Amino acid sequence: MRLDDYGHHHPRDLSIPLTSPPPSETAFPITSSLGRRRGVYIPVWVKFWLSFSAALGWGVFSYQLAQRWIADLSILIGPVGAHAAIFGIAILPGFMNAFMVSSLLLDRRPRLACADETELPPITILIAAYNEESSISDTLHSISMQQYPGPMRVVAINDGSTDRTAELLDQAAGDYPWLDVIHMPQNSGKSAALNTGFGTVTSDLVITIDGDSYLYRDALANLVRRMQEDPESTAAVAGAVLVRNSRKNLVTRVQEWDYFHGIAAVKRIQSLYQGTLVAQGAFSIYRAEALRQVGGWQDVVGEDIVLTWALLEAGYRVGYSENACLFTNAPETWRQFVRQRQRWSRGLIEAFKSHWRLLFKARFSTMFIWWNALFPYLDVIYSLVFVPGLILALFGYYYVAGPMTLIVLPLAMLVNFIMYQIQNGMFREQGLKVRRNIFGFTFYALLYSVILQPACVIGYLKEVILRTKNWGTK
Repeated sequence: MRLDDYGHHHPRDLSIPLTSPPPSETAFPITSSLGRRRGVYIPVWVKFWLSFSAALGWGVFSYQLAQRWIADLSILIGPVGAHAAIFGIAILPGFMNAFMVSSLLLDRRPRLACADETELPPITILIAAYNEESSISDTLHSISMQQYPGPMRVVAINDGSTDRTAELLDQAAGDYPWLDVIHMPQNSGKSAALNTGFGTVTSDLVITIDGDSYLYRDALANLVRRMQEDPESTAAVAGAVLVRNSRKNLVTRVQEWDYFHGIAAVKRIQSLYQGTLVAQGAFSIYRAEALRQVGGWQDVVGEDIVLTWALLEAGYRVGYSENACLFTNAPETWRQFVRQRQRWSRGLIEAFKSHWRLLFKARFSTMFIWWNALFPYLDVIYSLVFVPGLILALFGYYYVAGPMTLIVLPLAMLVNFIMYQIQNGMFREQGLKVRRNIFGFTFYALLYSVILQPACVIGYLKEVILRTKNWGTK
């Protein structure tokens, strides 16, 4: 588990209000009694050290349990190699899972005190669009359905599209009085498009939305209210991004679980400790003053993670709004998926190159920065050691993947169960229903990493070797 993320109406699915904009074809819930209970207040620093102590205890226990495994593997590759392999395969992932379990059990999301406010502050929404003729109209329609209780302006930046995106935006500008369209003379990249749009912003709050997304009901209001409720030091809040096209094929069915299950839980934990590491460009809100302070979006592959880390380095807090839901189109082929995760991996390396000083900043979220620093090592070990070990295990050689590998499974299963319960509660509160997707979950639980982590390794290498920039897939 990593720490770091329109469907159409279905009249027979009575759990989804027919008055809402088209929700995701995916469904998952998250509030359960786990998120509703209120007891004695536990300070964040106490939660952090309780979770860290529990994770450290599990790590020590699993290391002792793995001594025989390490000894056997040392015969083949030496003690240093054996320790590097086993820590990457089991000990560190087990530590992370234990920390997640403890943190999720201790997390109590505060309810929005301003939820009944009839007037909210002005917002400006930026949509950077490049060849989005198949989806941009739906995206604008979902914004029109929001009924945001405050002044709203939308700036759509056509970044030199070669399809009908420009034509559709001009038509929409005649239908929506809140829409302004900017046409860039040539394709200049997402960062340039966003900065161009940002140059016209006069509001204090700025929201970014991708051009192939669909906002669920009250998403804008919930995102703004979370920003208002969070401490004044909060410069950005990430929304909850879920998969819109999950019924398409196996690739999208699997990603449905990744977005709903893994990415959402990770952002939840990171925001608990006051440092969500990625306010994704697909749907996030920012304070305009903070954006200007850090220079806006940089011309990099992972512009959203680099911007988020710039805000963290500037001393700001980054939060997460689990009930501000946006549905987006996930990659529909394994090739597109691999390209997407390579971009995300490149963005991580870019963030470290620009903001490595975060490794030495005294705050709770620093631990997540260090965990991100371990991802290349973990991904390499998984790709070059564990995957070949699985193949060897099929022929009866259990040096790498064998009975001792099972020491990771109990916590991994517990993490998944808790994630589901929490997400399930949130979906119920939003009037959504978790769709049955057993085959997708099975593939996600057993085989997803076999594709994901080698793709990440390639992404790291590309950033070091190629360093070319393009829109690619998000």
